[in-house]
Amino acid sequence: MQLTFTLDELPAVAEKFWQENEGKKVFSFHGNMGAGKTTFIMALAKAKKVKNTISSPTYSIINEYGYDSGKIYHMDLYRLKDTEEAIQAGVEDALYSGNICLVEWPERAVELFPDDNVNVYLEVVNGSTRNISIK
Repeated sequence: MQLTFTLDELPAVAEKFWQENEGKKVFSFHGNMGAGKTTFIMALAKAKKVKNTISSPTYSIINEYGYDSGKIYHMDLYRLKDTEEAIQAGVEDALYSGNICLVEWPERAVELFPDDNVNVYLEVVNGSTRNISIK
């Protein structure tokens, strides 16, 4: 999947994302600061109709959201120094829990990710437009 979208199109793009990645569990989100990783993940959570308030896990490292089919873990590894710190924070447990994991800044602990991890790349086109590619 590769496409360009605006913020107005985000809900439809999130629905398409889940349709094209049915059955996948672990997603790594790559992009520069301000690329829209958190915004996109919030749209994905809304598309799954999460029951909790969706917020950035920058300080908590891991947020857990409930939805009809289980749990979604939203992780932000930006503040972590290394893989050991990620393990202590519970990242590895979440990644192998069988639940959906949406991870920002995966580069901080890339060794922990399963082989079937889906890499999602976001880049800024302009103030309200982004490119997304999934590999």
